[in-house]
Parts: sequence; C-alpha cells; structure tokens
Amino acid sequence: GQTGKLMYVMHNSEYPLSCFALFENGPCLIADANFDILMVKLKGFFQNAKANKIESRGTRYQYCDFLVKVGTVTMGPSARGISVEVEYCPCVIANDCWNLLMEFMQSFMGNHTPGIPSVFSTKHDSVYSPADTMVQYMELFNKIRKQQQVPVAGIR
Repeated sequence: GQTGKLMYVMHNSEYPLSCFALFENGPCLIADANFDILMVKLKGFFQNAKANKIESRGTRYQYCDFLVKVGTVTMGPSARGISVEVEYCPCVIANDCWNLLMEFMQSFMGNHTPGIPSVFSTKHDSVYSPADTMVQYMELFNKIRKQQQVPVAGIR
C-alpha cells in the first residue's frame, strides 16, 4: 500500500571500491562495491528499472590544480548528451572556490557555463564529498531521462 521511492545505484571510476545509493529527495548511502550483489538478493523488496541504465564515459584531464572530466552520456546504445565535471583540487569547501571554478569554466565553455549547482545551497561551509558529485550526476541523468520522454511533434 505504500508508494515506492526511487533509489539510484551509481558507480564512479574515481572511487572504484565504493557504490553510491541515492534515494529520491533523500540521503546518499556509500557502501562497498558489493552493494550490487546485496541488491540482487533483496529483489523481492526492490524492483529493478529495466533498460534505464544511463552512464557517462569519457576522458579525464588535469590542468595545474584543476581536474576536468568530459564524458558522453549514453542511454542504452545511443548518446544523449555531454557531461563536464570540473574540480579545483586544493579546495574542499565548494563555496570558497566557486568564483574561481566559474572563471576557469568560462575560459573553455563560454556561454554554456552552468550556474551554481543546487547541491551547493545545502553545503554553505561544509566539506564537499564524493556523494555531492554523485547527487549532481543523478540530477544531470534525470534531466536527460526527462528530455527522452518529451514527445517530438512532427513538422508539416
């Protein structure tokens, strides 16, 4: 009788021994890589969303203190978008270096530089964690999924 909540199980190549489980509008659980096996054993309680796998694969670049990852976002066999992840390695408080990140991103993204991520609004002076990155990927992937569902009108 309860409404189901979505849980997204995600992996990040920067943290190969970890698995991230993000709950819809909720916390992020960080577990070891065997979490996937546990989820298979609990399949009576969780329903797997078939053919809903989405991933970003690409190249990792380092320029001085910046880490830039550019990836192609795919759903199944087709490309759906591009992801750009930028990290300023010396800083662990995201709000302290946001202006520097914006300036760096504008140097190669121009008008396509994004605004401040929503995850920053809850992290004012907190240490930025890998879970925060995964929340941002989840938001990006959900935007791409929604774009997929919008019907395309025919041109006459």
